[in-house]
Amino acid sequence: MKNTALTDKHIELGAKMVEFAGYNMPIQYSNLLLEHENVRTKMGMFDVSHMGEFLVEGKGALELLQFVTSNDVAKLESGKVQYSCFPNEQGGIVDDLLVYMMDTDKYMLVVNASNIEKDWNWVSKWNEKFGAELKNASEFMSLLAVQGPMAPKALQKLTSVDLSTIPYYNFAIGNFAGVDGVIISNTGYTGAGGFEVYMKNEDAVKIWNAIMDAGKEFDIMPIGLGARDTLRLEMAFCLYGNDINDSTSPIAAGLGWITKFNKDFINKAELLKDKEQGTKRKLTGFEMVDKGIPRHDYLIKDSSGNEIGIVTSGTQSPSLSKAIGMGYVNTEVIKQSGPIFIEVRGKLLEAKLVKTPFFNNN
Repeated sequence: MKNTALTDKHIELGAKMVEFAGYNMPIQYSNLLLEHENVRTKMGMFDVSHMGEFLVEGKGALELLQFVTSNDVAKLESGKVQYSCFPNEQGGIVDDLLVYMMDTDKYMLVVNASNIEKDWNWVSKWNEKFGAELKNASEFMSLLAVQGPMAPKALQKLTSVDLSTIPYYNFAIGNFAGVDGVIISNTGYTGAGGFEVYMKNEDAVKIWNAIMDAGKEFDIMPIGLGARDTLRLEMAFCLYGNDINDSTSPIAAGLGWITKFNKDFINKAELLKDKEQGTKRKLTGFEMVDKGIPRHDYLIKDSSGNEIGIVTSGTQSPSLSKAIGMGYVNTEVIKQSGPIFIEVRGKLLEAKLVKTPFFNNN
């Protein structure tokens, strides 16, 4: 297993460590419910340094990214971030990612840890005809996600950059906790507000300690990947490998909003067909009526026991005190809005389709 620059810190804090995407990562420090609640109401910090970062620069950078990603990179300006995906040639998704525009002809891609090698090979393959300069910086960068309503107040103590002037899906680069060149990004995977902070590995421990100190008055807690998953599911954020993968259409996954047809990109014709004609199944949210927790790959059935879909993500929601999930369900069933049933250990448990996100901050 690979370690992040903060692995020793997690072990020192008593975290329960597990293998995740080839990395030794903290799944929880104390109690998943406590950690989840602390992020929703106060603040928490995640080490997500296992994520991958690619630098794409030079004359062919924009043209390459326009072709390999689904969103319209041309709309970006320096300091802005865009959510996107890499469509494959079979109608599915290589990965979902963030595109940062650092400057003219200079971008940073943030990809999922489990897909770093796959994504690097994919982008490199298509770059042969665009000639951009590519650098895989994944092994040299650390990333902390500081999330929760109190996060901006705590982080503001560590930088002269006015965090209130960084809108959602924008970023700034400046001195943070005495370290120059830190990327401070108003992004996250929890729906609780806050920032993500990128730094060199050698500065990770110093910045972690500084954030923990700055957050003491706001009851900051270190947070593991367990709570990260329950937080993202309450917001119905897709998880690669569960809700989207090499065979799921971005249109069926509800990612039509990041699939722009005003440009040429990989498999555009097939995805346009999905948009115009519709897909057989769509990713939708549901909550359990009967008692039981839905899990990945559980079958979704109708009242007669016919298979009508499959669960991609499910959990007991700490914020809502009910079991929730997402899954691909036959489009005709979604239109009818009737009850659905999740097969749990041979029993059909009733559930109902609901709009997402499950959790609303307002």
